[in-house]
Amino acid sequence: MISFDDTMPSLRRKHVRTLKAIFTDPVPANILWADIEKLLSALGAELSEGRGSRVRIYLNGVRAVFHRPHPRKETDRGAVRSMRRFLVEAGIKPEDYE
Repeated sequence: MISFDDTMPSLRRKHVRTLKAIFTDPVPANILWADIEKLLSALGAELSEGRGSRVRIYLNGVRAVFHRPHPRKETDRGAVRSMRRFLVEAGIKPEDYE
C-alpha cells in the first residue's frame, strides 16, 4: 500500500513560502501570479492557456479556471482566497509541507 506521504511532491523552499502565503490571514495582496503558477507546477498540476488571460488548472482531480492578473503582476485578495479554496479541494495543505 502506498501512503499519501509517499506520493506528495517535494517542494522547494520558495514554493513552500508561496503556499504558506496563500493560507495566511489576513489574505495578502502581494503574491506574484508567476510564483503561484510555479507552485502549482511543482505540485503536479496541469496548466493550460484559455482565452484571453484565463488559465485552466487541473490538480488531483479538481479543475478550476483563473484569470491571470494584468496589468499588475500581483494576485488580488479575491483570487488568493479562490486559490486557497481550490488547493483545499485538491487536498493541498501547508502543514503537509513543513
